[in-house]
Amino acid sequence: MRRVRAMQISKMGPREWIALGFFIALAEFAGVVGSAFTVPAVQGWYTTLVLPVLSPPFQIFGPVWTALFALMGVAGFLVWWRQSHASRRLALLVFGLQLALNALWATLFFGLQDPKLALIEIAALLLAIAWTMVRFYHISKTAAYLLVPYILWVAFATYLNYTIWMLNAG
Repeated sequence: MRRVRAMQISKMGPREWIALGFFIALAEFAGVVGSAFTVPAVQGWYTTLVLPVLSPPFQIFGPVWTALFALMGVAGFLVWWRQSHASRRLALLVFGLQLALNALWATLFFGLQDPKLALIEIAALLLAIAWTMVRFYHISKTAAYLLVPYILWVAFATYLNYTIWMLNAG
């Protein structure tokens, strides 16, 4: 029977704490980039849109995304911490790709105010998140599970994006 070594916070040294902070900051930075386009559009263009019935109040998005980015950062750290794993580098590259796609979506949807183009991009983001989860699962199951709320939220955001595009096309 194979023994799995559990991550123990008590075994983390200064290097690991710095790395954890780095990964969380990196993920949150993707959110900051996206919010640079989101915040100005929310008080202007976004208020002119017909929104889907299931659209939550806009005040919910900030706290939800902040929590999701923190979970992403912890997941990335857990994969980074498994330094002996051969596929760690590819997993972290895919992680970086999905972070970039996340920031790009806000640029397309809010910055360019193009829900159709953003819908195409968010489909790519969903695939990149799924790919990240698969890569992470082979290294750290916990890291993959930490991304479940993220992929569910982006799936919901895809529904919102599609519905906004359909309701406002014309």
